[in-house]
Amino acid sequence: MYSEEKKQYFSRNLLDWYHTHKRDLPWRRSKNPYYIWISEVMLQQTRVDTVIPYFHRFIDQFPTVEALATAPEENVLKAWEGLGYYSRARNLQTAVREVHERYGGIVPQTKEEISSLKGVGPYTSGAVLSIAYNKPEPAVDGNVMRVLSRYFLIEEDIMKPSTRTVMEKLARELILEGTASDFNQALMELGAMVCTPRSPHCLTCPVMAHCSGREAGMEEALPIKKKAKPPRPELRAVALIEGTGGHEGKWLIRQRPQEGLLARMWELPHVAWGSEGWLSDEENGSLLRQNLADQEQILIQPDEWFMDTEHIFSHIVWKMKVYRAKLGDANRPGHGGEWIPFHYRWVGPEELQQYAFPNVFLRIMKEWQERSVD
Repeated sequence: MYSEEKKQYFSRNLLDWYHTHKRDLPWRRSKNPYYIWISEVMLQQTRVDTVIPYFHRFIDQFPTVEALATAPEENVLKAWEGLGYYSRARNLQTAVREVHERYGGIVPQTKEEISSLKGVGPYTSGAVLSIAYNKPEPAVDGNVMRVLSRYFLIEEDIMKPSTRTVMEKLARELILEGTASDFNQALMELGAMVCTPRSPHCLTCPVMAHCSGREAGMEEALPIKKKAKPPRPELRAVALIEGTGGHEGKWLIRQRPQEGLLARMWELPHVAWGSEGWLSDEENGSLLRQNLADQEQILIQPDEWFMDTEHIFSHIVWKMKVYRAKLGDANRPGHGGEWIPFHYRWVGPEELQQYAFPNVFLRIMKEWQERSVD
């Protein structure tokens, strides 16, 4: 379908360019498959600059397969805090435990074995096998599909599985013997640094001379990608419950359910809002009080609106109104003890490091601290 001359030109020039221009990234300083695996999972849907400090801290805390396999999950989630998509961290630890138990701590070197691990799809398996073990396996992600779409003028929707299959076959054919590790990293690097989604830097591209997309004037129109549905908005009312007496300066937090979205992470109490939309702040506070009483048996005394914020997932976005509140008297039985549900805790700023939170709740508590200082 594509001439050998065109493919050879691409592979050789790309490798030459990479050897001169590659970035000094921490996971490139080692062929340790465990480190490479961690980096690839972190880099999914996250910018390189964001990942670098997380990568350093993560491998400092969990330097070996055994260290991660035997770590408490809450420690892993805390180390991951801020990267988002927390199922990545859970799947990674589950898979690493299997490597520890079944493979003696050695990351598998075959496609069949590594692909059987939790959360390891075609891209991650290809990246680890090629980069760490120099196996001639393709590693096709969004950057790679963009480069190949433009260079070879592929006008098929890259969201279709059939297009990905074509891309993987082509990427495999482009790997020159013995170069899989450098070639796949070079392909990713070109997409990240030169063949960018908008305003590609064609004049500095090592394969510009034979780029069919540029010759056709379609470098910015490619790749063809069907637009995903925008995330669905959900309204959430949040209770920032401030402690009094012995809990002065603390907040009441709760742990999420064992399964599902953000499983087992900690958060400020909040409730999903009805289809009627937001009402006045007084009415919102009253409904928040009623919903928490009904759903959690927590009675609060709402005070005032504190802030609006949001938390974006891939498929939904929480539109959140935050209300300051105190714990109601009904949660203080006559015998003097304070009753809260078992999955609730009082925490102060100095204790936050012990719990893994989605970033949005850390932002709310940080805002409270800053306003308190002011």
